[in-house]
Amino acid sequence: MKELLEYMVKELVDNPDDVQITEEEEDEKTIIFKLQVAEEDLGKVIGKKGRTANALRVVMRAASAKRGKSSIVKILD
Repeated sequence: MKELLEYMVKELVDNPDDVQITEEEEDEKTIIFKLQVAEEDLGKVIGKKGRTANALRVVMRAASAKRGKSSIVKILD
């Protein structure tokens, strides 16, 4: 699932080499993805009124639900 998030984010940003994603397990069923991008790409990942960020979260939630888990995507600045 980390690869899916990485692919989507790298296609959105101007500096794909600066994309960093760490994956943590909160418990057996919850995975937290911490996303870090270059400062100038932060707005592209968040989008107007947070729409792009919400879309990323929805796709990740659907992908993790298929595996019987839940996911949280945190965008770090």
